[in-house]
Amino acid sequence: MRQIEILDTTLRDGEQTSGVSFAAQEKLSIARLLLEELRVDRIEIASARVSEGEFEAVKRVCEWAGKRGHLNKVEILGFLDNGISIQWIKKAGGKVANLLCKGSLKHCTQQLRKSPEEHIEAIRKEISFAKTNGLQVNIYLEDWSNGMSHSPEFVFQLVNALKNEPIERIMLPDTLGILNPYSSYDYCKSMINRYPEIRFDFHAHNDYDLAVANVYSAAKAGIQGIHCTINGLGERAGNAPLSSILAVLHDQLQTKTNIDERKVNQVSRVVESYSGVRIPANKPVIGEHVFTQCAGVHADGDSKNNLYFNDLLPERFGRTREYALGKTSGKANIKKNLEALGIELDETSMKKVTERIIALGDKKEQVTQDDLPYIISDVLNHDSEDQKIHLLNYSLSLAQGLHPVAVIKIKIHGEQYEETATGDGQYDAFVKALRKIYKYQLKKTFPILINYTVDIPPGGRTDAFVQTVITWNFKGHTFKTRGLDADQTEAAIQATIKMLNQIEKIQDNISETV
Repeated sequence: MRQIEILDTTLRDGEQTSGVSFAAQEKLSIARLLLEELRVDRIEIASARVSEGEFEAVKRVCEWAGKRGHLNKVEILGFLDNGISIQWIKKAGGKVANLLCKGSLKHCTQQLRKSPEEHIEAIRKEISFAKTNGLQVNIYLEDWSNGMSHSPEFVFQLVNALKNEPIERIMLPDTLGILNPYSSYDYCKSMINRYPEIRFDFHAHNDYDLAVANVYSAAKAGIQGIHCTINGLGERAGNAPLSSILAVLHDQLQTKTNIDERKVNQVSRVVESYSGVRIPANKPVIGEHVFTQCAGVHADGDSKNNLYFNDLLPERFGRTREYALGKTSGKANIKKNLEALGIELDETSMKKVTERIIALGDKKEQVTQDDLPYIISDVLNHDSEDQKIHLLNYSLSLAQGLHPVAVIKIKIHGEQYEETATGDGQYDAFVKALRKIYKYQLKKTFPILINYTVDIPPGGRTDAFVQTVITWNFKGHTFKTRGLDADQTEAAIQATIKMLNQIEKIQDNISETV
């Protein structure tokens, strides 16, 4: 199997994503994850001369990489500026410079206003200066894809002049993302056939949503190195995402890389957090929903010799397969979730639970595996025989300059209790009133609220559903409850009443165990 080398440029090209700027510690953290967890072959971490802050960040990464034996895997973008970039890179502790040169006649003559010969001479001088200062050199042919489309003779003139220079690789970027899988293959194949002795990298951009397809074609043509970013970060539409190109290289082309697939999801989530750029739920390999089966027929097929599996098994990427619960769910989906919880139901009960989940799905309420025990209890005992706690009435008041006030009336085991409390917010006042009932009237422990999250659909109207998810801890048991309503406070109250009924079941289980 052919080996493909991976260069990750999240910390350089990925940081050119609009609104993304990594702090020095974040750069160091990502560099460590890339090199030591994912085992990426090379990383490009910055552009020279950007800022003093960038210099300090690069210096920290290089110091760490030097101690860990990774310094030759750390690369920095430099420019043809009479040695200024080279000195910057050397001072920061770098050992590899990726010189940005022009790969199209248009860029050479119109942006630099130089002849091809003048540009070649400038490149040679910069290479010589870099080597004198002990740096390895790679060459970027910026706008190479347009160069091959409109001025291939310039590209060949440039490479002919540089092929005997002391450079490690020539990197072929589709700078404006104009290529398609056919042109990517043809242009890369042309370079490889013409210069078999040179090591070429391919650097894709995703303007036409073809970056991964173009990587496939470039690798098929024989390219030895591929550039990518975590989560596809990059200018405009971004770069080729590492997660997707790994799947394509390993499965579609049967090539090898040094990447540890099991770490892909973990690193993607860290970069998502640091960058602030959310991963789309349907993004291949790393999206939240891509290993979730929704249709009941698919879950049924998975139970019958994995009929709906492909080679992209979630375990490869540190994930697990899930079966969604909603209006398209069938018994098979629900059965898969029940199996994970160790719950068995008879056919009649299964039918009732399925009908309730479908009804919830019609109302767009998110149903999760955590909800199943409560749904089952609610469905099988919908006459409220098992619902020991009912909220009879409540009133919430909010006035400027005054603490919110909650007045609640609740029925617990057939007895009614009423209490009033103030709080820092309406929901806080509601919970404090409940706590007073539990502490002073019932003499019972009230659960600890661990986390409180609110999910509002992007672009939703003011009357859109709000889902409130609250995580609780009760006597060592951690669990979540959810409420759904157009009013955020009402959703939280629903989740809280669900919690009160759920701790009754927990207490019953504890008593039975004792």
